[in-house]
Amino acid sequence: MIKVVFFAALREQLECSELSLSSKNITTVADLKNQLASKNQQWQTLFNNTSLLSAVNHEMVDNEQHLKSGDEVAFFPPVTGG
Repeated sequence: MIKVVFFAALREQLECSELSLSSKNITTVADLKNQLASKNQQWQTLFNNTSLLSAVNHEMVDNEQHLKSGDEVAFFPPVTGG
C-alpha cells in the first residue's frame, strides 16, 4: 500500500486529507498522479497541474521518482511567500 496525503488548499479542494492505494501498477509519482486524476474531473484538473509539488517519505521529488509499497506520498500546491 502507498499512503497518499494532501496538504493546504489541495486538501480543501479534494475534501480529503489522505487515502491508501495499492502499489500494484504504480511505479512512479507520475503513475500515482495519473491514477488519482482518473477519479473525476476535479481530481484530473488538480493532478494535471504541472506546478503541483510532491514529496516521498518527506523528501521533495519529481514525477519520475520510483515508489514502493510502504511509501508515503504527499501532494501540496506551490508555496509562495516573501
